Amino acid sequence: MLAAVALAASAVSVTGGIAFIGLMAPHIAKSLVGPRNQLYIPIAILIGGLLLLVADIIGRNLVDPEGIPAGIIVALIGGPYFVYLILKKA
Repeated sequence: MLAAVALAASAVSVTGGIAFIGLMAPHIAKSLVGPRNQLYIPIAILIGGLLLLVADIIGRNLVDPEGIPAGIIVALIGGPYFVYLILKKA
């Protein structure tokens, strides 16, 4: 579990917070679509866009004058989700 967290953290630290969506969206799409592979990529693309939109809306409305960057909100959403995935597979 520690290795998985370290690898995800290093990937996000190199690429940035918004690229974390690229790690989350395929996992969420796979859990929604199941064995239907022809729907996997389009659903992952839609979920990625939706996650970024929701993170941006939350970040802009949480603090009035400046807002919170979308990457931070994505990390707050995705961190617990990845811990859930790691614990579910362990």
